[in-house]
Amino acid sequence: MISAAASPVSAAPSSGPKPLSLGVIFLTLYIDLIGFSIIFPLGPDLINYYLNVDGHGGLLGWMLGQSNAIAHSLGRDNAFAAVLFGGVLSSFFSILQFIFAPFWGAISDKRGRRGVLLLTVAGTALGYLVWVLSGSFWLFLLSRIVTGAFSGNLSVATAAVADVTTRAERAKAMGLVGAAFGLGLVTGPTLGALTASLNLLARHPSLARFGVNPFSVPALIALSLCLVNLGWIYWRFRESLTPAARAEARDPRIRNPLAAILGLANPAVRRANLVAFTYSVAFVAMETSLTFLAAERFGYTARQNGFLLGFLGLCAIVTQGYIVRKLLAKIDEVRVLNSGLAASAAGLFVIGFAVQPWMLYAGLACLALGSGLVNPATSGLISLYSGPEEQGRVLGIFRSLGSLSRAITPLLAGAGFWLFGSRCVFTAAAVISGFAFALGLALPQPHK
Repeated sequence: MISAAASPVSAAPSSGPKPLSLGVIFLTLYIDLIGFSIIFPLGPDLINYYLNVDGHGGLLGWMLGQSNAIAHSLGRDNAFAAVLFGGVLSSFFSILQFIFAPFWGAISDKRGRRGVLLLTVAGTALGYLVWVLSGSFWLFLLSRIVTGAFSGNLSVATAAVADVTTRAERAKAMGLVGAAFGLGLVTGPTLGALTASLNLLARHPSLARFGVNPFSVPALIALSLCLVNLGWIYWRFRESLTPAARAEARDPRIRNPLAAILGLANPAVRRANLVAFTYSVAFVAMETSLTFLAAERFGYTARQNGFLLGFLGLCAIVTQGYIVRKLLAKIDEVRVLNSGLAASAAGLFVIGFAVQPWMLYAGLACLALGSGLVNPATSGLISLYSGPEEQGRVLGIFRSLGSLSRAITPLLAGAGFWLFGSRCVFTAAAVISGFAFALGLALPQPHK
């Protein structure tokens, strides 16, 4: 896949002797997403560890007490309280992404992609270093604050794709971005699961005085990958944004991200972002509830759920890395987007009412096909609706809205699952995806 993308596809001259290639951007995203997602399978054990270490008093104890009170009011035990508390932590990280992604995108429009990528990846590495030494919950929370605040590299690298592709090839190139996301989100959790049991303190208990903890090995891997990415960007990532586009960009500043979204002057960009946000709510509701559904309905173990998520990721890779690129050569982006939204709604409905494991997998295949069409088509449309001087800002807003959905949806979907059941959650997600389809019907065709 990388070799196929390695040939330069540039619409503008670069400051280096060779134009930036899509292969370089692909590896930048892939390495970054491995480190980003390595923490995913560690969630429950990691939360329980810090609750045992620091959850008996102070502010953390008070926060746990509030989670327990909410769980008991819903008729649930303290195990659900830990899940709820984990959702709050996840939401906190996503809120930081929501705030900072448009800011880093706008900075890259003004200052260039390469420098901002070096800064944000270096900041992320600092956050991972703090995680390595997080012997207490507060240091772990600090590490999440740092990595959340510097989480602009995904939107900046995506904007670089817009810099080096023609308008006719834009959406197909965004499919390559989606494939990097899918591959990274399969590799990262796998590495996290394989290294979760490697506890440095078992052999070297004296390291505890430096803050080394049972999860320092996955954190070290994430840190190492981040440093590799930093070197890769420094040596191979050439500036992709022309001086003329930088001169026309707005002065970047941190401001209310909702105001930045509502202040978008282009109605097509606003509607495309609304479609993307609405769909993201439906998809994140599925992500939040899928493993619980499989465990409750079919008795799936953690290993079986791992295979389930791996199947979803592999389907997404095939769709975004191959199928969508073929479709976009024959069908316009709006039709591809709406086809994906319809397929996603059908897949969510099948998953919600699956009575046999094969039906669950069939629904996931349909959903993966749909999401694989939606994501590159949406990002491609937003890029095509926007000018070259604002690619970082508008794609930063696009990523920011995805983070907002990840901040609010897990808590709502989790509460809905425990109160009303899995069928209710997946039916609601299918309806929301159908609503996104209705919104997408009014999107205009972009000019190429």
